[in-house]
Amino acid sequence: MALTTAPVATGRAGRAAPPPRRAAARRAAVGRRVRDNLTGHAFLLGAVACFAVFSWYPMVRGVVMSFQRTRRGHTTWVGWDNYARIIADPSFWTAWRNTFVFTGLALVLGYAVPFFVAILLNELRHAKGYLRALVYLPVMLPPASALFLFKFYAYDPSEAGLFNAILHALRLPTSEWMQSPTMTMPAMVLASTWMNMGGAVLIYLAALQNIPGELYEAAEIDGAGVWRRIVDVTIPQTRLILALLAMLQIVATMQLFIEPLILANGAGTQDSATSVAYLIYQHGFFQNDLNGAAALGVIMLVVLAGFSAGYLRLTARQD
Repeated sequence: MALTTAPVATGRAGRAAPPPRRAAARRAAVGRRVRDNLTGHAFLLGAVACFAVFSWYPMVRGVVMSFQRTRRGHTTWVGWDNYARIIADPSFWTAWRNTFVFTGLALVLGYAVPFFVAILLNELRHAKGYLRALVYLPVMLPPASALFLFKFYAYDPSEAGLFNAILHALRLPTSEWMQSPTMTMPAMVLASTWMNMGGAVLIYLAALQNIPGELYEAAEIDGAGVWRRIVDVTIPQTRLILALLAMLQIVATMQLFIEPLILANGAGTQDSATSVAYLIYQHGFFQNDLNGAAALGVIMLVVLAGFSAGYLRLTARQD
């Protein structure tokens, strides 16, 4: 008597179909992954919507406005006319010069000082928490309050001002500070450094504490002094953090606005404090030239994007 066997269901590749339980388990796993992804995307939807409404749309709208001209409610396309008009303005080049000078001085003072303050705090054995809180305290002050403190207490041009009182006590010539075209920019850099360096110091401290102590011990055995240990151990071990904060410093300082607005009443003596961001504010709110302000903003966006692209290229090579 011939034996018959039941046909076996096969898939497209000729393999046996999985048992019903295994197929059900796979469908359940896929369903869980889909639900998890949907839940994660639902949580991200609020942040994406905020970025779209308050960040991305204004940028796109600003780019569109930079090619338009609006008069008495009527908008017309003018192409590159706004850019040509802005670039032909002498204040445009003055603002960029002041902005680059401020950025350069901030990199010398506001970028290097927090790093060495962090090294000093990292080496201390006593009162670490108190000193770290003291360094971070200016960050917790509202920027306007901190700058008004400098303007009326530290930069008073009379001998009642803190800095002039110190110079007078040392028998050195006093300064008019914010009323002097040559001292306006260094004075703004000093105030900005004091006001913002607390965050950078904490980031540097976190990076310094991740450096293995064996490296410093090996350097001491080889006879390296303090400066050689900083150059040969500290800086190489924190180079990525240094590069990141350098880029953030450039982007932040090139958006200089509140310092000239409060300390120098905007433009300063002989336009010594006019920055690109303040010029955008001036075009938009004083001259009612929103299209020119948008064109200037797009130019700044392109410049900062170039710096950011250079940073990403540099860090990609280092990685």
